[in-house]
Amino acid sequence: MSGSLVIVGTGPGRAELMTPATAAALQCATDLVGYGPYLERIPPAQGQFRHPSDNRVELERARLALSLAAEGKRVVVVSGGDPGVFAMAAAVFEAVETGDPAWASLDIRVEPGVTAMLAAAAEVGAPLGGDFCAISLSDNLKSWTTIEKRLTAAADADFVIALYNPASKARPHQLGEAFALLRTKKSADTPVLFVRAAGTAQARVVRSMLGTADALQADMRTLVIVGASTTRSVGRWVYTPRSER
Repeated sequence: MSGSLVIVGTGPGRAELMTPATAAALQCATDLVGYGPYLERIPPAQGQFRHPSDNRVELERARLALSLAAEGKRVVVVSGGDPGVFAMAAAVFEAVETGDPAWASLDIRVEPGVTAMLAAAAEVGAPLGGDFCAISLSDNLKSWTTIEKRLTAAADADFVIALYNPASKARPHQLGEAFALLRTKKSADTPVLFVRAAGTAQARVVRSMLGTADALQADMRTLVIVGASTTRSVGRWVYTPRSER
């Protein structure tokens, strides 16, 4: 097959946080496939076709991209942040596994990007300086029971926890439930950071502690970081040392 498929992440917001490799892939593409708002971030190119879709149709989007590549198109699947972190790269490979056997022979490449977790951490200092994990609070693709088990395990292991997809109109209660669970495992003075629109000119940081953290501070553009027992403040910065203290 002469087509190709590149899966990219546009970064967290500012154009300079998009990698040169991603910019080059976008420039060479004949077709862009992605969630509508992500495609809107990319300047139009003459002769390039766009295939926007809704946020909850990842597998359908992946199958479309693979079908276009099988037709000989140079396809780029567009995610925000990094395409391999709660984004489209996994959906593409799931579609390869369950779809047309010929798709497995396509030229498929993943370009890394700057994910929201890293952009949010940079806004506040170095809270991910020690061991950390990332958990999505969205239960669209997994059960809330699974999410609770993972939160419990991360808290028991004293990881810094980056919470993706903390709230939406369809599930405004889940971050509050996550905080309630974490309060049974972590100290009330554990730092909690709400970082909205990280990596953009509109970035906003709210610092709190687990005992008093207000889940209503978060929306779907917010990344929430819950510290470990070793996470510390120095002036306006927050960091987690690499060594135990």
